[in-house]
Amino acid sequence: MDDLSVRCVEHANIQFTLNGKDVNCLVPVRRNLVDFLRQDMGLTAAHVGCEVGVCGACNVRVDGAVVRGCLMLAVQVDGLSVETLEGLAESGEIAALQRAFVTRNAMQCGFCTPGMLMTANELLQAKACPSRLEIRDAISGNYCRCTGYQAIVDAIEIAAGEDA
Repeated sequence: MDDLSVRCVEHANIQFTLNGKDVNCLVPVRRNLVDFLRQDMGLTAAHVGCEVGVCGACNVRVDGAVVRGCLMLAVQVDGLSVETLEGLAESGEIAALQRAFVTRNAMQCGFCTPGMLMTANELLQAKACPSRLEIRDAISGNYCRCTGYQAIVDAIEIAAGEDA
């Protein structure tokens, strides 16, 4: 094979649904999902934290399941549905959680808050009234360096009671 026959694919066209709207765009094939959402789509709630899928700051929902946006390439959402915290907030889906986080001051610096809200929402969709232990287990994959988790657990418990 000569050098002229080797072709490097740098971009791919993807079509997907983002927060309920159809999107068709060209994306660099090596860009991860969270960077694509932040840099190309202007949706900055999900953060780049550890970049290895440990901290949960990059959580987004893909086809109904919360995933680590830093571990998924943007090209992988072709044909799928992606929901960000902005979309969940706009639809009102996380209103009870937002109120509870404010009430309990569960966001402190706010860096982990979007990932925590995504995880908490997924938990409350799966189980309407989780125990404190179940809440702690659910958020154990999300790092927070400010709150000590107590206020976050309280907030999720309050939101569960409000939705019940």
